[in-house]
Amino acid sequence: MASSGKKKTTMAKMNRENRVRERRADKAAKKDARKQWAIDHPDGAAGEPLPDEPLEELYVVSRPVQGVLPDDARALSVDPGATL
Repeated sequence: MASSGKKKTTMAKMNRENRVRERRADKAAKKDARKQWAIDHPDGAAGEPLPDEPLEELYVVSRPVQGVLPDDARALSVDPGATL
């Protein structure tokens, strides 16, 4: 039989739900800004970043990091007798 008492939502759950709502709103605002920018700049190249976005966040610069192996080399260096 189900409990007759009212279940309470914890603050942690409410905070998680608020973060999700904020992320969705931010994502929708970015999408709307991209659409509006495309309407305002019909001659703009596809994939051209919005003027207010920094380029560092849009492009990942890949350069070797000392002591870090690429994925293929890491797969080759795994000991077959090792257990997880």
